[in-house]
Amino acid sequence: MIRRGRFAPTPSGQLHIGNAFTALCAWLQIRQAGGQFVLRIEDIDKGRSRPDLMTQQIDDLRWLGLNWDEGPHVGGPFGPYEQRHREPRYEEALQQLHAKGCIYPCYCSRAELAAIASAPHGLSSEGPVYPGYCRQLSQDERLAKGVQKSPALRFAMPESMNRFDDAVAGQQAFSASEIGDFVVKRADGMFSYQLAVTVDDAAMGITDVLRGSDLLDSTPRQLALYAALDLTPPRYAHVALLGDAEGSRMSKRDKSLSIAALRAQGATPERLLGLLAHLAGWLAHPEPVSAAALIPCFHTQQLGKPMIRVTNDQLQWLY
Repeated sequence: MIRRGRFAPTPSGQLHIGNAFTALCAWLQIRQAGGQFVLRIEDIDKGRSRPDLMTQQIDDLRWLGLNWDEGPHVGGPFGPYEQRHREPRYEEALQQLHAKGCIYPCYCSRAELAAIASAPHGLSSEGPVYPGYCRQLSQDERLAKGVQKSPALRFAMPESMNRFDDAVAGQQAFSASEIGDFVVKRADGMFSYQLAVTVDDAAMGITDVLRGSDLLDSTPRQLALYAALDLTPPRYAHVALLGDAEGSRMSKRDKSLSIAALRAQGATPERLLGLLAHLAGWLAHPEPVSAAALIPCFHTQQLGKPMIRVTNDQLQWLY
């Protein structure tokens, strides 16, 4: 079976070196396996996504020397490759979940949901665990609440323990009480990340998902959706995030570490790739290198750390 991987950025900000690191890992994994690589733009949040940022991200990836077999400007048999054009597929999946009794309307207000924040937190990607206020409402209660408010739709998380073997993080186990019932479609009509990514990865035949460790706790939610939709899940690998010298996670808010800013300051793709390869343990020391030259060097032995710190001296080596 041909292995298929993907990188799926959200065009709500510029790519930074942490994004570049994850993209490089995902690309090398598939290129080393002789597989097919897909670029998908996760712009389901139309209010935050911007076409100019999508163009910038694509340009930055090409500058790094990463290419894709399917995606924007390339095409492919599983398009479109922008989520904003794939909403009918998400609606079809919702109908399947509804027919199986896997989803229910949630009428909780923002104030009610905010109050949950004082309770113990669940898995970080979804914030506090939703306590299921609306799960047991009668039909009459739902009709009465529906007069006052359009509901969100929540997936009723099965009670069974969710276990999976992550290629980097190892054996994982999550209980339903840690996860809670999560939103698959917001009250304003926007489909959730969890639903969209599950539907898209399945539809595009993705066999391998390599992404940052901040999304590790999204995996049990997505696996539950795969099971409910009778779909075959991919293999997962969650790699360390890059952080600064103080141990703070890099984010799109730090524009000085965006790929665009580094390029403007004179960094070359070969130097940036050499630094990332050294941080990953593929090179003994930073040295200029191309993405293609790193294909035989790829491994995940040192990518299971909580965070890989990047020092200021290492950043200065880029210039």
